[in-house]
Amino acid sequence: MKKVKIYALSDSIGETSEQVANAVMKQFDMIDYQIDVWGYAQSKETIDEAVYSAKRENAVIVFTLVIVELRDYLIKKSAIEGVTAVDLITPLLSPMIEHIGLIPKRKPGLLHKFDENYFKRMDAIDFAVKYDDGKETKGVLKADVVLIGISRTSKTPLSMYLANKSYKTANIPLVPEVEPPEELFKISPGKIVALFAEPDYLNRIRKERLKALGLNDGSSYADLKRIIRELEYADLYIRKLGCRKLDITNKAIEEIASIIIGWQSDSAKKERE
Repeated sequence: MKKVKIYALSDSIGETSEQVANAVMKQFDMIDYQIDVWGYAQSKETIDEAVYSAKRENAVIVFTLVIVELRDYLIKKSAIEGVTAVDLITPLLSPMIEHIGLIPKRKPGLLHKFDENYFKRMDAIDFAVKYDDGKETKGVLKADVVLIGISRTSKTPLSMYLANKSYKTANIPLVPEVEPPEELFKISPGKIVALFAEPDYLNRIRKERLKALGLNDGSSYADLKRIIRELEYADLYIRKLGCRKLDITNKAIEEIASIIIGWQSDSAKKERE
């Protein structure tokens, strides 16, 4: 079968129509598809260009247009040119108007409005990238949360997840051969979360990681005795810090993050009292 071509067209950035199109195409097995995003389509000229291009490439247009004039124009133009166009907004918006009894703003881009929360989240994401895996230890002093733990305890994905919740997160690996940064003793233990897991779980995860890299899974990195030694070393250091410990064995990132966010909320509440 030929590749299926989809145009995700929007009067904003096009993220919503792209995500919906992706979700739908995942329901089909063995389908080769490509999604092209046509963002900020806020003129008839842009819509004309998209429709003519879709006709040439036999593409389906999936669109989110909140401006009624442009939506109606696209529907009419697509029908004339024989192009399939799918409206993602109106089927939900119309019954909501009837149910709520209010007139919508019909203003593009409200989902991605650049407000204070948006910039706070972007700052947190930049922070997590900059201070990932102990690259720059000064980040420990500026962080809302500091994650520590041996390799494969989900420090990096958890840092990014917390960053998307607007928590500035730094993470520091604990390795027996490397002295942890002194900055860890300069901050409140309440900001530090030590991640650990069962040795067998880490053994399996590390072997899978080595295989993914095309390396021999019999290296010392995945050796069970080595993992136990690392955990013992980490535990001694964690006791010195007096910080919280969190077992991540068989837990999803969302579940781990929820626990940490709860701890942070409790700490913040105590500070205010």
